[in-house]
Amino acid sequence: MLGRSAFGLGSWNTWDRMAFDDAVRLLRTAVDAGVTLFDVAHYDFGPHAENSRTDILFGEAVRKAGIAREDYVLCGKLWLWDHPRSGFAEQLEASLGRIGTEYADLVVVGDYRERLDVPRVVTEVAEQVRAGRIGGWGVNNWLAADLDAALGFADREGLPGPEFAQLKYSIARRSMAEGQPYRKHFASGQLALQASDVFEGGVLLGNASPSRKIGADVGGIRESIVAASAEIGRVAADFGATRAQLALAFCLAYEPVANVLFGVTRVDQLTDNLGALLLAREHGTEIRAALDHLHLDHAVAPDGSW
Repeated sequence: MLGRSAFGLGSWNTWDRMAFDDAVRLLRTAVDAGVTLFDVAHYDFGPHAENSRTDILFGEAVRKAGIAREDYVLCGKLWLWDHPRSGFAEQLEASLGRIGTEYADLVVVGDYRERLDVPRVVTEVAEQVRAGRIGGWGVNNWLAADLDAALGFADREGLPGPEFAQLKYSIARRSMAEGQPYRKHFASGQLALQASDVFEGGVLLGNASPSRKIGADVGGIRESIVAASAEIGRVAADFGATRAQLALAFCLAYEPVANVLFGVTRVDQLTDNLGALLLAREHGTEIRAALDHLHLDHAVAPDGSW
């Protein structure tokens, strides 16, 4: 299902930072351009307990844009921060109700700090699949050992297992997505890769100090990413591309990647990003070679056990 759209639009700090009519126009433009996957979460758990209305606004805007439910893929989230006190049925009832839909095509399950009860998680997700509330699921930054356990348990019990992994993946952050613990599942075809945080919250695009909240700095390498930003700009210029196009093309040119998530708040940003598709097709291998030296998270354990 991820393969239907090479790009996906995220909801964190996007729809709630836009004028409503601009959100409607952006959604209509995206779907007309073939960007039909939308990652939409209810941000009310753990470090994301932000009381955000971004999911509500998405639902209102997608209806105003006249986009039929069958014409886009909704990728929701099931949070593990307060699980099992906050069960998956309860979370879905709230999140789907806020968006105004009956089902999510996909859900991403994660993140977590405490030890994970893998059989319980797999079983509860399967219950929601059977109930018709979700069509399939993936994991977000799981320990590789827990992923292995989930795949094994699902296979033994005849339950739907994870189909994809949503991982931080960018020019600078590669250790998990390219490391053997995850790569073996990508190589076997058992999992697809959904690349997220591909712009490092804008840092890779030249914004050294984003004013909004951005993703976690796993491994404490953000200062190194800021320092590398100028080099990224130079490489982009060599290919006649923008920084955003270069960052996206880098991800698209990695074979396991089925979908790349990014956030935009303007139509011109979306239009610019779409240029990465042709850039990756024509120069993907060259781009990855030109950026090879900017792999900066070597200290991060590829099995996610930092």
